[in-house]
Amino acid sequence: MAKHYELFWSFFKIGTSTIGGGYAMIPLMEKELVDRRQWLGREEFMDILAVSQALPGVFAVNMATSVGYRLRGYTGAAASIVGNILMPVLIILGFATCFRFLRDNPIFEAVFKGIRPAVVALIAAPVFNMAKTAKVSWRNFWIPVVAAVLIYLLGVSPMWIVLAAIIGGLVYGRLKNGKEARR
Repeated sequence: MAKHYELFWSFFKIGTSTIGGGYAMIPLMEKELVDRRQWLGREEFMDILAVSQALPGVFAVNMATSVGYRLRGYTGAAASIVGNILMPVLIILGFATCFRFLRDNPIFEAVFKGIRPAVVALIAAPVFNMAKTAKVSWRNFWIPVVAAVLIYLLGVSPMWIVLAAIIGGLVYGRLKNGKEARR
């Protein structure tokens, strides 16, 4: 079982080494929590990931809270949250303090332009892993594509997409179970 300081340290490393926000943390979280520490199975990690994305608030904090609580209760959740947000908060405070002096500096601008493609790659990598774990195949690939088109091009609220997915999943499950029961 995970100790409090291990939870703190694991999430501190994740929070410290991630640029690009919560979604860029996914591969680091998966490597640390599933592969290295083996605190979670891959499917359990994906379940917590899905719930954390659906909950209001900061995704990375939701993940830290869920994992910490699952492993050590309320105190584990607190250790995970503090570990996860400590360094990003300090970095943001440092940037905010220095930004007004550096915002017109061409080196500073170049650094941030160079970081953007890496952040995109960090976010794209877990998408492919999630698709594999969620068993997205050529038969059901159209579902996330249609959802993305509806949200991005037509401005449909993600809330309606999630609600439709829940209803669709329930209907599909009932139809599938009904077919199996008749066999």
